[in-house]
Amino acid sequence: MSKKTSPLTLAVVGHTNVGKTSLLRTLTRDVSFGAISHRPSTTQHVEGARLSVDGEALIELYDTPGFEDAVALYDYVTQGARVGERLDGPEQIQRFLKSSEARQRFEQEAKVLRQLLQSDAGIYVIDAREPVLAKYRDELAILAMCGKPLLPVLNFINSPEQRESAWREILARIGLHAVVRFDTITPPIDGEQRLYDNLSLILDSQRSRLQRLIDHNQAQVQARRSAGYRLIAELLIDISACRRSVHPNHLDTAIQKLHDDVRQREQRCVEALLQLYAFRKDDAQADALPLEEGRWGDDLFNPATLKNMGIKVGGGIAAGAATGVGIDLITGGLSLGMATVVGAAVGGLTQTLRNYGDRLKGKWRGERELTVNDSTLRLLAIRQQRLLHALELRGHAAQEQIQMQTPQEQQWRSGDLAQPLITARAYTTWSSLNGQQPRQDHQRAEAVANLAQHLAEPQQS
Repeated sequence: MSKKTSPLTLAVVGHTNVGKTSLLRTLTRDVSFGAISHRPSTTQHVEGARLSVDGEALIELYDTPGFEDAVALYDYVTQGARVGERLDGPEQIQRFLKSSEARQRFEQEAKVLRQLLQSDAGIYVIDAREPVLAKYRDELAILAMCGKPLLPVLNFINSPEQRESAWREILARIGLHAVVRFDTITPPIDGEQRLYDNLSLILDSQRSRLQRLIDHNQAQVQARRSAGYRLIAELLIDISACRRSVHPNHLDTAIQKLHDDVRQREQRCVEALLQLYAFRKDDAQADALPLEEGRWGDDLFNPATLKNMGIKVGGGIAAGAATGVGIDLITGGLSLGMATVVGAAVGGLTQTLRNYGDRLKGKWRGERELTVNDSTLRLLAIRQQRLLHALELRGHAAQEQIQMQTPQEQQWRSGDLAQPLITARAYTTWSSLNGQQPRQDHQRAEAVANLAQHLAEPQQS
């Protein structure tokens, strides 16, 4: 077993309100770390967080207050030299920290510099929307005097007001060529890897430690994604296997009850995905799925279902006997800000009941069967995959509820349903919506695994 070493310490520094705490939230995946506000000087004290792998702390990150008056501080530090005095940068900063001004006028800046001197390196967060003003130049000059490696991070680079080229130019002029683009609200998929790769350029002795963190993070990304697809597969299998018998006199009530149960089941999946990705419970909501139309469905026309019902496949009379056994729910409207109907309208519920009522009299001891139709399953599959994708691209500093574009996945909008869902129609014991705990047998587990793999395959748009 390798001997554990002290963690790499990094001070996150920069002007007030540029997103230092937001960067820490994203890197630690902790939506509650620190305080985020549009008001200046939100962070008043130094606050730390650790990034660990297998119980070993690899990096300690320290959030610091923002610079507020770098111009005056630079003048104070550089003009305080005595005649004939030859102090290097760190010595000048140390002298400043012992002064009364460091405890009064420049108290916030002193906290920043003190932490940077105690750290192995600094991460300088920049609001790329801001012009390159004198105060930022002086901040960089003061930070450089600490004698610590500095890695600039350009935040808010997805904004149309960003000034990335101007910032890169000034940073290059002072010798800072390793620059990271990292929007803390919508970080790039490889954002963390790039950040740690660039850190290894300025901290070569820490390369193996940083690579270990990169490998760990990539493994975690894959593990979360696989777990997310499994949660979605569980949802779809659960709903696909739902089938309820109901007397015609109670049909409207039973439809509403099933509709509510499906809605609640989806919300549980949403909350499980949010928890998996360490977001707040109210970051996304599965909006109500309104019952737009209803029809007698033909979703029970598949070999697995017919076999389960004791009907031989292939006989015209046998196939005809199953016609109209199911009622399925057609629902419209995407949650999380969307409103599109998946599947075509097939006529109102009242009209449908009149058309098929006589045909079903006397069947199934006078009862009808409720199932959830293909269109609803398509809708659920599409928006849960969209939610999963949105969570992978969301930074933990984001404050707004998750919004998603209208789904365009042709694989789920048309064509045959995935085979595990067709199979699930035949096994009511697989569903938690039938008044009992789902039977966790080998067949169900295999169906969930196969469906999760199907969901994870590249989708065509």
